[in-house]
Amino acid sequence: MKSYPTLTQPADYRIRIAGRVKNGWSDFMTGLVETHIQEVGASVTELAGSVSDQSALFGLLCHIRDMGLPLISVEFIPPARDRENTTN
Repeated sequence: MKSYPTLTQPADYRIRIAGRVKNGWSDFMTGLVETHIQEVGASVTELAGSVSDQSALFGLLCHIRDMGLPLISVEFIPPARDRENTTN
C-alpha cells in the first residue's frame, strides 16, 4: 500500500534550488542535509530530509521564496517500505 504525506505527520522531502547558496543560510533547517550538485551549465542546491509537518514544509518554502532563491522542485520521498514494495 502506498503512503502519502499527511498534514500533521513528519515526512521526507527533497527540495532543489537553482544556484549554489551560501554556507550557513540553512541553519534554521535542522534535519535537512544540504548538497551542492553541478549539472550541465548550472549549480543546484539540494535539501533532503525529514520535515515535521506540512506547516513546516510551507514555512520552509516561504523562507526560500523570501530569500529570492529560484525553486526547481519539491519531491515527497516515500517511506522505505513503499520504495521496497515497488521494486519487487
